[in-house]
Amino acid sequence: MFYTYVLLSLKDYELYTGYTKDLKNRFNQHASGQVKSTMNRLPVKLVYYEACLNQHDATRREKYLKSGNGKIYLKNRMREFWNNLS
Repeated sequence: MFYTYVLLSLKDYELYTGYTKDLKNRFNQHASGQVKSTMNRLPVKLVYYEACLNQHDATRREKYLKSGNGKIYLKNRMREFWNNLS
């Protein structure tokens, strides 16, 4: 399995989207500051993920979630989360 995931920076409340084969390990890398793109935005929280059967589907889904339509999808999909955040 491959996972497309979304992290929320609790520092600036921005989202980070990525994909991985090992979600637990990849999250631990982010959380411990080992990933350049999120190391200055710690702490981070895993707020969303999807499982895909292959890498191609996971990367395609990652690209979609980073797009304008993908961000709208996430906002709608996570509506209660965002409402309870404020």
